Amino acid sequence: MDAVVVTGGSSGLGAAVVDAVVKAGGRPFVIDRQPPADGIGWVECDLSDTRAAEAATRQVIEQAGGSIDGVVTAAGMDVPGALADIPGETWDRIVAVDLLATAAVIRAALPALKRSHGTVVTVSSTLGVKAVADATAYCAAKFGVVGFTRALAAELAGQVGVTLVIPGGMRTSFFDGRDERYKPGPDAILNDPANVANAVMFALAQPPGCAIRELVIAAETESSYP
Repeated sequence: MDAVVVTGGSSGLGAAVVDAVVKAGGRPFVIDRQPPADGIGWVECDLSDTRAAEAATRQVIEQAGGSIDGVVTAAGMDVPGALADIPGETWDRIVAVDLLATAAVIRAALPALKRSHGTVVTVSSTLGVKAVADATAYCAAKFGVVGFTRALAAELAGQVGVTLVIPGGMRTSFFDGRDERYKPGPDAILNDPANVANAVMFALAQPPGCAIRELVIAAETESSYP
């Protein structure tokens, strides 16, 4: 494994994946609105603009010398609330960042991934397999990532490795800025994003001809799965 493109690589799970790639001797390249850690190649992009996401992907692949071994779509967002209370623009943005940008980035990366017989790792959520109230946009997007990835795996079989990662709640800034009722309680047990990053690396490190199709990674007491 050498060059790996990571969306949302400046924070949360994405940053943990970047760290893991570096520790494995690889070269991570980030697509995000904020700069990643010093020394990491990146392209600034608002992933809610899917055409810009495609352009940013092509640009970051150029930074990598035109060849990549993997893509990890770790970017994600949510603004919880009842459907009637969430502004339409906010609802649309959640779906765009979490689902549409996932497809856009992978679409733009496919020529390079096919040349290298690389691997795609998409990131859904336990709320992509179990729906809850006040999360219509997030559940719609993450359920969509599950369906998209399963279809992509069938489409690219023998050409590109495809793995779906389904993480439970993690100790990241994902919950910052929410109303208190939507934040994990003080006794909540959340997983370390480094644990999920290790699972991502396991998927990326599979030998040619072998693919890990799906991984559910959560704290043992995760309440949103199964």
